[in-house]
Amino acid sequence: MTGMVTGIRVFSASLVLPVTAPPIVDGAVAVHDGRILHVGDRDWVLAALRERGEEFYETHADGILTPGLVNAHTHLQYSGMAEVGQGRYHGFEDWAQSFDARYEQRHDWRADAVDGAAQLLASGATAVADVVTDLEASSVLHDTGLHGIAYWEVMSWQDAAWRERGREQVHAELDRIPTTPGAGLAPHAPYSLDTLPLHEIPDIVRERGLRLHIHLGESQFEGERVPTDGGERHENWRFAGVQSFRALRELGFGTSATEFVDQLGVLGPDCHIAHGVYVTEQDRRLLRLRGTSVALCPRSNEVIGLEPPPVADYLREGNDIAVGTDSLSSSPSLDLMADVAHLHRLARAQGYRGGDLHARLLAAATLGGARAMGLDVGPRRLGQLGVGAVADLAFFDIAVTSAADAVAELIEAGAGRCAATYVDGRERWSQAGWDDEEHDADRDGDGGM
Repeated sequence: MTGMVTGIRVFSASLVLPVTAPPIVDGAVAVHDGRILHVGDRDWVLAALRERGEEFYETHADGILTPGLVNAHTHLQYSGMAEVGQGRYHGFEDWAQSFDARYEQRHDWRADAVDGAAQLLASGATAVADVVTDLEASSVLHDTGLHGIAYWEVMSWQDAAWRERGREQVHAELDRIPTTPGAGLAPHAPYSLDTLPLHEIPDIVRERGLRLHIHLGESQFEGERVPTDGGERHENWRFAGVQSFRALRELGFGTSATEFVDQLGVLGPDCHIAHGVYVTEQDRRLLRLRGTSVALCPRSNEVIGLEPPPVADYLREGNDIAVGTDSLSSSPSLDLMADVAHLHRLARAQGYRGGDLHARLLAAATLGGARAMGLDVGPRRLGQLGVGAVADLAFFDIAVTSAADAVAELIEAGAGRCAATYVDGRERWSQAGWDDEEHDADRDGDGGM
């Protein structure tokens, strides 16, 4: 990790993509003390600094400058299980056999998570929603200086055990998660927890002012089933006194998992879900009504052997979407731009013809991930290049002939093309051949440091 340059640093590129403003050809971002000071045309930014007599140091790239990417769903501790994610499976049970066998072997979860964090930085990601299952990995975001939230995963609690010791245990475990950069809880999924813990975990989080994250609609088991009784059992399941979603299914109720967790109060603007594959139009409407974002992880779904997410429907209907890689135990890499490209292909195959697709997927991979974690507004806002925002930046080695063509190239073929990544204005990763002595200069010959 390199030290922060004193004074003001200007990052300029052939194309700057602020996300919250139009693309800027030959643009620049001025950074001071880890925050963005100016964003705009390069000549204007430099003139503004010189007019005030400011000294600055410029880093220029003939390519694209974006906000640091935001990976809205992953499990960094599984970065040592890449051989599982390189396979192809025939559904959850098939994949779970390989996962469980590898999980039970000896692991250094912290070291694996640190390696995963390095892979994120190498692909341009600077913030992450990291689901933590083993406490050894709980401090990795804090220790590696990444932004985002570490979500402690809660699973396999039944009502009786929860009443006896569950609340106290989860409170104690949550106390051990560093609150810097952020902490939260991840009730694993509707099928892995009984009703009582699913109902009370959101209260634990909200009492502390933290965040929620849940796997939802990832398995076919969670999808809505057509009722055979004219809809009565489907509508009235909440009065049956069931202890879990699995029990509800065994009794023949057809409600979806999304409706189930909504009735328990899980969804809300402080919660985002992962996957959202097996969802109905009504489910997607519920997510919009509750202000709940969905992190789409299409390559993971493909590896496991699931259906693709309905990305075109999410886009057409106006849901807030983000992008995640899931873990190396179910995905070929942690490069978020590979999932962005996959989403682009899916959207077009599913009939989305909007001319805004590139812009919306760029927003999903940046501002959308920040919004999913509540980090899109306020003094520590991420996923955007705007005055006052955190100076997380990524350079991509993509030739710029026109803004539209360059953005299309980034979205459709941006994987593996990150040239350098900056967190809080500090260089955290750069590709071989990226040389500050060659790239860093005031190109007009005056005003530099």
